[in-house]
Amino acid sequence: MKRERIRRSLFSMSRYLLFFIVICFAVTSSFLLYFHTVMNVTGIEFKRSEIEYAAKITFLNILFLSLIVTIVYAVARTVRIRKPMNRILDALSHLSKGDFSISIKEGVPGKENEFDIIAKDLNKVAKELRNVETLRTDFVSNVSHEIKSPLAVIQNYATLLSSPDLEPSQRAEYCDQIINGTQRLSTLVSDILNLNRLENQEIFPSKQRYDLSEQLCECLLCFEQVWDEKKIEITTELQSDVFIRSDRSLLDIVWKNLFSNAFKFTPDGGNVSLCMNVENGTATVTISDTGCGITPEVGKHMFDKFYQGDTSRKSEGNGLGLALVRRIVDILNVEISVSSKAGEGTSFRIVLPLAIQQKQ
Repeated sequence: MKRERIRRSLFSMSRYLLFFIVICFAVTSSFLLYFHTVMNVTGIEFKRSEIEYAAKITFLNILFLSLIVTIVYAVARTVRIRKPMNRILDALSHLSKGDFSISIKEGVPGKENEFDIIAKDLNKVAKELRNVETLRTDFVSNVSHEIKSPLAVIQNYATLLSSPDLEPSQRAEYCDQIINGTQRLSTLVSDILNLNRLENQEIFPSKQRYDLSEQLCECLLCFEQVWDEKKIEITTELQSDVFIRSDRSLLDIVWKNLFSNAFKFTPDGGNVSLCMNVENGTATVTISDTGCGITPEVGKHMFDKFYQGDTSRKSEGNGLGLALVRRIVDILNVEISVSSKAGEGTSFRIVLPLAIQQKQ
């Protein structure tokens, strides 16, 4: 970096010298042209000694004025161009090496020049890169932790299974734990792949016309075993023949994640309700539970990847479900809202436009 600065300084000095020579040549040529014109117009003949004297005085004046102009130009260039340019180049050098902590001094608002605008934009880029780096680090850390937990379960119970003195009931229990661990690991990998695809690829939803009520019932029935085991009461208010035009596979992910959360946070003997309201060309789907609810602080981060407000239920999920829901509703350009009260439950509402009825 020091060698590069020296090289740039020498290059700048050569340009100043060139500028000085050009100024001297231009003024000298103008002086000679002036004397030649005066002699031709007036017919006055100047003595050699007079011309030499005038030439010396003029040359000294030219030399002095050119030096002053060159110094002013060099100072102005250093202050207005070189210093801000060096700051920008240093910042770019840090960014290229992965150092996103840089911050360039910005100009006074309202008096910004082009370099100030570049510095402002570079500061924004550095800030965004810092945020991305933080998210990447957190993502790797969370993925590593989430993968490590089921792997540890599988390894521990596999080790216990190697004992020859196990009772059949114990062996069955350990096998169930291993199966649960592999299912959890499989779900985690699937969610990560889905989220990565939805976030890093341009998704073009494959929209088709289908019955929303039928889809909701199918997704709800996937959790029949769960509500039977927890003795949860199911309440549904659906209308038949409610057709929408959307990507069925993406909305399947949304409904299943919302149902999964509702059943996960609803205690034994609680209630989960599914309601649909059709009006003004839209269908509003509301999935509610009587679980622990969400505090305002948790609500701020509920759609963040790997965020789990209730750590006591960490083993029942991986914190990616609502992140997937958020990304999908953004892709489909539909409205989602959440209302919750700690200790009373949570309701998710999604508003979908109805499909236009096709003429037969």
